[in-house]
Amino acid sequence: MFDTKFVVVLREDLAAWQKLNVTAFLTSGIVAREEGIIGEPYRDAAGNIYNALCIQPIVVLSCDQETLRKIHQRSLEREVPTSLYIEEMFSTGHDAANRAVFAEFSPENAKVVGIALRADKKIVDKITKGARMHG
Repeated sequence: MFDTKFVVVLREDLAAWQKLNVTAFLTSGIVAREEGIIGEPYRDAAGNIYNALCIQPIVVLSCDQETLRKIHQRSLEREVPTSLYIEEMFSTGHDAANRAVFAEFSPENAKVVGIALRADKKIVDKITKGARMHG
């Protein structure tokens, strides 16, 4: 049904609250960037209106730190836009602080805990090779 695939990859050793937090942040980055990914508002049988949601399923994968490093590198090599969350962002409290700590690291030394991307299915599958369904 979709030519693209929307994937979030998480480092497998995160606490449950961290996985949920990172997934929410990373998803918001993709949704903000991708025009047309949000559908129409929802309406229940009583006529109440709810926020529109993403039109596409979001696949959540997990892997170890080394595989996540490789996935990050492959996304950069293929120039696929991503949302990225690094470990040091857990110790900040707001967006400006997140961006400040993020700017202190490069792909070579960043402790990536999560990455999200949406691109052609085949490209996403190649980039995320080694990650498995989160469970």
